[in-house]
Amino acid sequence: MTELNRRALLRTAALAGAAAVTGVAGGLAAAPAAAAEATEVVNGPWLVTGSAGLLQINPGHTTPQVLLTNGYDATTSPDGRCVAVNNLRYEGETGSNLSLFDRVTGEVRKVISDPFGVHYDWPTWSPDGTEVALVVNHDTLVAVNVATGARRVLVQGHNMTRPNWSRDGSMIVMNWLSRSEGPQLRMLELATGKVRRVYQPDAGETFSWPVFMPNSERVVFCTNRWTRDVAIVGGSLGSVRIDGTGVKRLTDEPRVYLSPVFSPDGRYCAALSVPPTNEYPDGGNIIVSTSGFGDPWWIPGDEYDDSMRVDWARAI
Repeated sequence: MTELNRRALLRTAALAGAAAVTGVAGGLAAAPAAAAEATEVVNGPWLVTGSAGLLQINPGHTTPQVLLTNGYDATTSPDGRCVAVNNLRYEGETGSNLSLFDRVTGEVRKVISDPFGVHYDWPTWSPDGTEVALVVNHDTLVAVNVATGARRVLVQGHNMTRPNWSRDGSMIVMNWLSRSEGPQLRMLELATGKVRRVYQPDAGETFSWPVFMPNSERVVFCTNRWTRDVAIVGGSLGSVRIDGTGVKRLTDEPRVYLSPVFSPDGRYCAALSVPPTNEYPDGGNIIVSTSGFGDPWWIPGDEYDDSMRVDWARAI
């Protein structure tokens, strides 16, 4: 399927009428046939990592399923089968590792490891599922072959965090600390190896968690750009085109936002947040909205204290 045809089908599906995210918003009607044909994927559970380990929140259920009792920064492969997890605790080991958890068999396999003192940050899958990119020791972005463990350096020499690989496979966006310009979002173009700025924040602005929109044309991120009078993390979601133009606010009500992620079918966006009924901002729940960021709803269930990343898995 060509990219043009794929986008045309997605546009047709979006116009076909209300569709479902399985198990959310009180259980909507089944997705129309046009949507199913266009996306060829079914949205599955949400995965949350933090102090409680790796939790799976299944649609329609309120109690999280514990997949692993430890590990951080978990993210699911494009086919939904494997979860890349940072720093599982293996007996006798004190260093860092990247491991894969098989959602079907429950098996865990170590992909790479390094001795104590080496830091891993925020794995992100290539769209073909053959590699995971992550930051090593804060200043080196590597791509790891999940079958062999072979590493290739993509870029190094600057402080980087929270990379995200575009669904078209051509780019990786990340938080970047420029020695001359300070914190910003930068984009690595994989075909050329060039890194360019896509977002320069205002003075005093805090921002993070960049993630590509499903069409790979804009980057969504958490920012207090429009909510500096409210003492909360994130504040709102904003976006910018990949050429650095067209900055805009996506969410109106000031609230906590962490770790935005798009559904496998590209039609919804989820993030960690804190319901307004919470007395203290002690972790949060999952908030979901359509890709147009209107009329959000909460995923019912337990809170996920000290959680730092939410991912959305394809159903298997």
